[in-house]
Amino acid sequence: MTAACPRRSRLLGDIGGTNARWAWQGPGDRLPQRVVVHRCADHASAVASAERYLADEGLPAPDEIGLGVATAVTGDEVRLTNSPWAFSIEGLRAALGARRCVVINDFTALALAVPVLSPDERTAIGGGAAVAGCAIGVIGPGTGLGVSGLVPDGSGGWLPLAGEGGHVTLAAADDADAQLLARLRARFGHVSAERVVSGPGLVEVYTALCERDGVGPPARGPREIGLAAADASDARAVEAVRLFCGFLGNVAGNLALTLGARGGVYLGGGVLPRLGAAFDHALFRHRFEDKGRFAGYLRAVPTWLITATAPALRGASRALDLAQR
Repeated sequence: MTAACPRRSRLLGDIGGTNARWAWQGPGDRLPQRVVVHRCADHASAVASAERYLADEGLPAPDEIGLGVATAVTGDEVRLTNSPWAFSIEGLRAALGARRCVVINDFTALALAVPVLSPDERTAIGGGAAVAGCAIGVIGPGTGLGVSGLVPDGSGGWLPLAGEGGHVTLAAADDADAQLLARLRARFGHVSAERVVSGPGLVEVYTALCERDGVGPPARGPREIGLAAADASDARAVEAVRLFCGFLGNVAGNLALTLGARGGVYLGGGVLPRLGAAFDHALFRHRFEDKGRFAGYLRAVPTWLITATAPALRGASRALDLAQR
C-alpha cells in the first residue's frame, strides 16, 4: 500500500507529553518532510510551537493541519494528559491560517500508519504470521501508554480505533507484580497500566524497588535505568526493566485478546528504543502468551517493534485523507 501525495500543503504534528514533532507535506510529497522535534516545555502552547516551526522552516500558512495528540479528543477543546498544553481545534486552525484542521489521538494516528510501514521499518519479536483481514493491535510506552488498533472496514481498508486503553487497571500476573502494585496503590490509589508501562512508570518502578530495599534512588531517567539494566551495573535497574517488560507483555496480550488481533500487535512509543538491549523480548513474549487456555491462540499472534522515524506523522496525514471522504 503506497501513501498518496496530498493535493494541498499540510502541517503535520505528533504531540506527546514531552515532545511535539512537526513536519511539512507539500502537494508533491508522498511522505512528511522537514521533521523537527520541539520539547513541549520550551514552548508556551501548541500554537506557539507550530508558529515557531513554520517560521524557522520559512514555510507559509498551511492549507491543512493534521495532528495526533496524546489525549482523548472528544470535542473542540483539547487538553493533553501529561502536559499543560491545551488548545481549541478551531482556534489553532484560525491562528495558523489553515482551511481545515483534523485532530485525533496520537496512537490512532500511529495505527493509521501501520498499513504503510515497509518491512524494514519494523522488527519481528516473536509469534507466527499475520492473518489477513484480522484486527491489528497497536500499543506503546512513551510519556504515557498509547493504545489503539485497526479493524477491517469490509472494503479492503481499515478503520482506526480511538480509545484510552492506557488507563485500564493494571493486574498482577505473579507475586512480584502484586507486591509492586501494592506499593504503587499506596501512593496513587488507582494503578493504571500507564503508571507502570511508560517512561515515568519505569522510573516509578525503580523508585519503588529502591524504597523497598531502603536505598535512596539515584536521579535516573528511563534511558539511564535501561543502560544500568543492560550492563547489569544496578540490580534494581535490572529488576525494574524486567517488571516493565513483563507488564508490557501482559497488557499487549490483553489487547490482542480483546481485539482478536490475529493480524498482529505493533509496539511503538519512545521508551522501547531508549531501552535498547535491555528490552527483554523473551520475557515480553512469555507474558504476552501466558493467558491460560488461550496461550496457544496468542502464540500464533506476531508482534513487531516499529522502527520507522516519526510514523504517527504519516497517520496524521492519512487522517486528513479519511476526513475528506
